[in-house]
Amino acid sequence: MAALDSRLVSIVGDKTAKVLAEQLELETVGDLLRHYPRRYVVRGELTDIQSLVEGEEVTIFAKVESTKVRRIPGRKGAIVETVVTDGRAKLILTFFNQAWREKDLREGRQGLFAGKVGIFKGKRQLSHPDYLLIPEGDDVDSAIGDFAGKFLPVYPATAKLPSWKIAQCVRLTLAALENLPDYVPKEFLDELGYPEFVTALHEVHEPTSAEAADLAKQRLTFDEALLMQLFLALRRIELRSATTKQRAPREDGLLKAFDSRMPFELTAGQKQVWQEIVMDLSGNHPMYRLLQGDVGSGKTIVALRAMLAVVDSGGQAALLAPTEVLAQQHFHNFRRLLGDLAEGGMLGGNMLGTQIGLLTGSMSQADKRSMQSAIASGEIGIVVGTHALLSESVEFSDLGLVVVDEQHRFGVEQRDALRSKAKQPPHVLVMTATPIPRTVAMTIFGDLDVSTLRELPLGRSPITTHVVSAISKPQHLQRAWGRALEEIKQGHQVYVVAPRISANDDSDLQRFGLTADELALARKLSDDTESSVSLPMNSVEELYPQLQDGGLKGVRIAMLHGRLKSEEKEAVMNRFAKGEIDALVTTTVIEVGVDVPNASMMIIMDADRFGVSQLHQLRGRVGRGTTPGLCLLVTNADEQSDAMQRLQAVASTTDGFELSRLDLEQRREGDVLGAAQSGARSHLRLLRVIRDEDLIVKAREVAERITSVDPALSKFAQLQIEIDKLRQEERASYLEKR
Repeated sequence: MAALDSRLVSIVGDKTAKVLAEQLELETVGDLLRHYPRRYVVRGELTDIQSLVEGEEVTIFAKVESTKVRRIPGRKGAIVETVVTDGRAKLILTFFNQAWREKDLREGRQGLFAGKVGIFKGKRQLSHPDYLLIPEGDDVDSAIGDFAGKFLPVYPATAKLPSWKIAQCVRLTLAALENLPDYVPKEFLDELGYPEFVTALHEVHEPTSAEAADLAKQRLTFDEALLMQLFLALRRIELRSATTKQRAPREDGLLKAFDSRMPFELTAGQKQVWQEIVMDLSGNHPMYRLLQGDVGSGKTIVALRAMLAVVDSGGQAALLAPTEVLAQQHFHNFRRLLGDLAEGGMLGGNMLGTQIGLLTGSMSQADKRSMQSAIASGEIGIVVGTHALLSESVEFSDLGLVVVDEQHRFGVEQRDALRSKAKQPPHVLVMTATPIPRTVAMTIFGDLDVSTLRELPLGRSPITTHVVSAISKPQHLQRAWGRALEEIKQGHQVYVVAPRISANDDSDLQRFGLTADELALARKLSDDTESSVSLPMNSVEELYPQLQDGGLKGVRIAMLHGRLKSEEKEAVMNRFAKGEIDALVTTTVIEVGVDVPNASMMIIMDADRFGVSQLHQLRGRVGRGTTPGLCLLVTNADEQSDAMQRLQAVASTTDGFELSRLDLEQRREGDVLGAAQSGARSHLRLLRVIRDEDLIVKAREVAERITSVDPALSKFAQLQIEIDKLRQEERASYLEKR
């Protein structure tokens, strides 16, 4: 009998186990049984062929309409063309030099057909698909083996592992499965009406009815939500049980001096959030708070005030940023805002002031050692840095506050690596400019208290967004460059954003979901006039000379991207900030943190290649001064495509919270949220935070009931084992990234 952690090789054999591991990263019984069916094919109900999407790996249930052999003129061999149908639409199957399949694929036969959907001469096709035909004869309904049940599971598959081969492996595994203990207490299963764990596994893979499959899926989805909520609830208990030093701001200290010279007034929202933070800093337990707000809502000024309050108390504050550009931007902004208050202990500095330091990976060893020494001695009150802050060689005199910017780019372990440098538990403030719907906050950031900034600071200008179709209306793209020149002539500045650095760099394409095989196919077919596949897309290195000699000729133009040396990037950004550059051709390196109030316009090329949240973040770089912002989303997408609908949605609103829900509905949570809680979230297979909102709330209630009576889980041994697995996963995930 097999347990969940048993190796698959003992059940399916060496060869199949190797393919499962290489193709789908499935190595244990638990891995395979949590590789859930995407959907079910009901015997007698054919697949809706019209709904198939080009490029998708599919398994369909269809009926053979016709098969013919077509000779290739001037060549040996032939092409077998089989037409399958669902009664409404047709799909072509093509096989090269396999004429024998004509007898196999006779008219009227039904079966499963698997492959990647392609388009040839405007028609859908599968080239060299795998297939499995239903046995012929009167005994079809009682057929055993591959078509034993009425509901046929369709699994996420690969070219080498079609769905029915995965189903065969699952059947063997279920037959060998031991009677597993259930980690959800029976009282909760009875209360919720869910089946036992083993029953749910059988019903989700080999359903006896549609209702049983749905209930099994609900149970397994609930399990994922419950384990996540328990993981976060126990983490909350652990964090709240710690004690630390109070860091309340002084009445006559550095913060007071800063407030007296601040050139603007805080919004009502900023004042409310500040009161929440002050209460935390004044307490004996460490603050652990998420500060979320839309692009430009003023999170950074709130974080700076918290850092100044901690410095007032005699402590130090560290801000962890995901990129050097953002770290440098924060460093320079803080120095500009504080003036002589950032020169404490220096000639000409204010006696109430402190010093601000910058620590990044690209600094010379001598500069790093000098900065590390100043941090360790306490000479530096506020240090801004990248992952270099996590280095073992970095020590603090009295770290009182950790601020993490762009929270979704960091995992829990990275936050904890910085927290561990404090002599006693520090206060933690994490920030995100990617607005988070309630269920996401509850599921992914459930160990944090949440503060939200919804209003924009006074003086911020509105941003207008338009979609520009470069294919159907090329004259509009020419008008866009003319509009950019008008902005520049009025003394303003312009961003031009491209999705990648160079034309020949395949690594840039990985972000947009093209695998190496798909890229090779795209290259192969890019010159084929009968194919709809073509290589995108604009790059910085191509656009820069084109605009110099064309659309933006005669203006001061520069380029910026992540492969430039650190000092080059800083020099370009400084020149742009000073108004010495009119137009900046750049990648998404300017996505967050860049604040140039004089920049009034942004043109995003191949905008359909970016996600909703990323587009929203990018356009937040304009309209930061008194001049209204303009953002143009340039695309080659078809007018009726999903990509165009996504762009129109971005153009229709500047409400980041509304767009974040749209983003989550269209994409997987991992794509949107990045590395946040990566280890703890890696077990999620079924849970979708927007769709499953009610279930998440239910799971949170159950988790709180369990932890309120038994925070050590001593009475829930099986749950404790599962939570320990999550902790180990999280730790392993972090170590792999170091």
